[in-house]
Amino acid sequence: MEGNDAAAVLQARAGDADAFRVLVERHSHKVFRLAYRMTSNEQDAEDVVQETFLLAYRRLDQFESRSSFGTWIHRIAVNCTLDLMRARRRHNDDRVREDDMERPDLLESLPAPDPLPDRLVLSAEARRRVQYTLSRLSATERTAFVLRHFEGAPIEEIAKILGVRVNAAKNGVFRAVKKMRQALEPLVGSNVQAWPGVERQEQGMK
Repeated sequence: MEGNDAAAVLQARAGDADAFRVLVERHSHKVFRLAYRMTSNEQDAEDVVQETFLLAYRRLDQFESRSSFGTWIHRIAVNCTLDLMRARRRHNDDRVREDDMERPDLLESLPAPDPLPDRLVLSAEARRRVQYTLSRLSATERTAFVLRHFEGAPIEEIAKILGVRVNAAKNGVFRAVKKMRQALEPLVGSNVQAWPGVERQEQGMK
């Protein structure tokens, strides 16, 4: 897939509009999913997709062919999303809109290889707490958490997308998981394990 991406980039650089369209079709769904999980708003996510690929097209000459196009486009998408979120925060003082908090599909695709207590992800109250907690995380924490626990990205890739060291990416995930568990603990008690593997990850990040 990456080899095909590299070839498409070369063709797009040479002026082949169809080649760039292939890249958009190949990666736009993932970019939308990432942006939606960070903003919790469909229109915002669509705006991020448009801005991401517009910037990518303008910056194709900056893409290094030995790198992963998927990681590169994710980094642009993250930056576009964070810029949009900062703009929203200035206008609404970081209030989470009630209609977005009620949307059930944000957590539907959360990887869950282990059974969750009482199917926590199906709880409307849990969704509200997750949404609110996500809105209160720092930009680094929220991005790292979404990439790790919604997208399943490895720490090394998260570090590349954020443009930080691996340890900084690990710490971002750790802080976000800790805050999320604190928010969910009142629902299921002190033994909450809202995300499978959290215990192992926390031990490795200390």
